[in-house]
Amino acid sequence: MDAVVEAVRPVDGTQDAEAERAAIRDALSELLTKFPEADLLNLEPEQRAFAIERFTAIDVFRRFELDVGKTIVDKAPSAVTALSRLKEVREYVKQSVAAAFRKLRNAGRSLTSGHISQVVRDALRETFDVFEGYAE
Repeated sequence: MDAVVEAVRPVDGTQDAEAERAAIRDALSELLTKFPEADLLNLEPEQRAFAIERFTAIDVFRRFELDVGKTIVDKAPSAVTALSRLKEVREYVKQSVAAAFRKLRNAGRSLTSGHISQVVRDALRETFDVFEGYAE
């Protein structure tokens, strides 16, 4: 798995790169949990779609967390509340991205980089809109 992560997103020392590397690792871990027989170097279409969807959701959450995670933690009345709020955001993003991917599939659209970029932009915007109160 580490070799795949290294090939897809080499280390460059930036926070974004490290967040993406972690998102790739987490997505592949979820993939192997759901599809234990998966060959990471030769994924079946369903496995690849699952990995891309999970990566997208994890990446969106990590971007959100990098932008306002510390503020959410600082503004929460307790550490338990802060963790609960971040968990709520993560679950919202996961469901939002899954719904966007379902919509693409149902419309017969393929997973192009343009479609995925649009899902990321929309999910980030919606997440900031829905959870802006946590950072105020």
